[in-house]
Amino acid sequence: MAITLYGIPNCDTVKKARTWLTEHGIAHAFHDFKKAGLSPDTVESWLGHVQWDTLVNRKGTTWRGLPDERKAAIVDAASATALMLESPSVIKRPVLVDGSSAHVGFSDAAYRQIFGK
Repeated sequence: MAITLYGIPNCDTVKKARTWLTEHGIAHAFHDFKKAGLSPDTVESWLGHVQWDTLVNRKGTTWRGLPDERKAAIVDAASATALMLESPSVIKRPVLVDGSSAHVGFSDAAYRQIFGK
């Protein structure tokens, strides 16, 4: 199973996830979505597994920096996708894709469950 971890390298949560995967011998690719970008197909595939309001990080500085009218316009998957493609920093990190599913965020317990460790 091909595993890809999406995020930005200087995010502490992404660092923890990458370290966890490495320490547990789980081969994975890392996709820096700030530098490499995201395709609409990638975001749509995540939305097949995760609700749009889980993907949009409403606690982060990117979200808080948006004008109120922009925030109010994020009401469904289509508007959230447009925002995520326009401003990938608004995505809650990391996004782990393991072939058959996508998972948002990181915790030791969640990764142990995902990988049966």
